[in-house]
Amino acid sequence: MRWPLSRWLPHDTKIDFVRWAPFAAVLSALLIAGSIASFVVQGLNLGIDFTGGTQLEVTTPGPAPLGQLRSVVARLGARDAQVQGFGSPNSAMVRFRPESAQAEQETARISAGLQAAVPGLKVKPAAVVGAKVSGELFQAGFLALAVAIGLMLVYIWFRFGLQQGFGAVIGVFHDVVLTLGVLSVLRIEFSTESIVGLLTVIGYSMNEKVITFDRLRENLRKYRRTPLRDVINLSENERLSRTVITGTTALLALSGALFMGGPALFPLVFTMAFGILVGTYSSIYIALPIILLWGVKRGEEDAEPIKPQGANPAAASRAKRG
Repeated sequence: MRWPLSRWLPHDTKIDFVRWAPFAAVLSALLIAGSIASFVVQGLNLGIDFTGGTQLEVTTPGPAPLGQLRSVVARLGARDAQVQGFGSPNSAMVRFRPESAQAEQETARISAGLQAAVPGLKVKPAAVVGAKVSGELFQAGFLALAVAIGLMLVYIWFRFGLQQGFGAVIGVFHDVVLTLGVLSVLRIEFSTESIVGLLTVIGYSMNEKVITFDRLRENLRKYRRTPLRDVINLSENERLSRTVITGTTALLALSGALFMGGPALFPLVFTMAFGILVGTYSSIYIALPIILLWGVKRGEEDAEPIKPQGANPAAASRAKRG
């Protein structure tokens, strides 16, 4: 069963993707340079997960009213405040970054404000997350990203070859840098949830590249005398409708949380949505052009044709000899 709207998509396109690869390379280089410049000038807008702060665990008589707690904390002027469910439905974690000179007074003021706004609310003693612990958490998060990319390189290398593995890793690195760049430019808070979003982006981007390389490998076996440029264009045109449907479906699934999920979910969902866009782009204009420049070994054997059901093997053999 086909997607009802897929009939509006072109199924026999003749787009010359390779023709635009040089322009895409220039665009990507400029965007990466801009991202690096943003890192140097203003860095990431780190949340309290990575900068340190104060945590208040609160309990309420009934289910914790997270929306009301967020409104109260914002009205009290807490800096970089986050309110999330914690443990049981009656518990919540309030995190904020107080001014170092008046940390105790500000913590007491916010605790009193929460108790006054929500009857029956109880506040446990505050816990302080130091900058050293937060710095170690920041390093561990980026180490996780590096390990994920490295493991993807090994997987692609064994499945397709070194050329494709190198192209895939450069493409994923491109996606991560641009995603971090847009977070830096827009000053969107970077927290542990953003690390989760980046890991999701790496997974989605690598999945796109696996599908791209798989289609390319099959066509290289079928068209062994066709120039590599033409095989790349053919492969991308054949999977274009699938790419559009997959990317659109993923973005539609995220759009609700992006526009209606509130500030708590926005950094995570925005990271994932932007990563889907750049991951699709890099599969076409980063990973494949690298293969075009480097070259690729074509399969030793032709692709096995698909046999229709009910076909007579003996008759097919006679027809082939004839």
